[in-house]
Amino acid sequence: MLDDLYKKIVIEHAKYRRNHKKLDGENVRKVHYKNPTCGDVITLYLQLQGEEIKDVTFEGEGCSISMASASMMTELIKNKDLRNVSIIRNEFEHLIREGKEPLGDIDLGDAMSLQGVYKLRARHNCALMAWQALDKLLSDVSAYKGIEK
Repeated sequence: MLDDLYKKIVIEHAKYRRNHKKLDGENVRKVHYKNPTCGDVITLYLQLQGEEIKDVTFEGEGCSISMASASMMTELIKNKDLRNVSIIRNEFEHLIREGKEPLGDIDLGDAMSLQGVYKLRARHNCALMAWQALDKLLSDVSAYKGIEK
């Protein structure tokens, strides 16, 4: 059943987090973010080259949903330009808040396994925590300003 597969994907990302490490180097920005509703925490590291995210990693602790979502997000946005990241971000938020599948040819990859979270309003912030940290981190990047959310 698809639900069982999705549960396995979420558990696997939570247990074996992708890009779960500190990132140092040139043009690396970081932000600390705490989920105000539950206390999950994340430090998001982002290496920008112009308007492209060259690398993205995170450190943090929290529930399976927040850690899996952060792991999935890093895979989705690495080596993408900020405009595409904004589109992916918006589609992911619609998936979480409304259960809507992405429009057109937007591929959310493993993040689709979090679609059922929309039924659990109390867990929306868990799934969106890494994305909210990304918003906070990019809020001062001029290339990101003006991109509709």
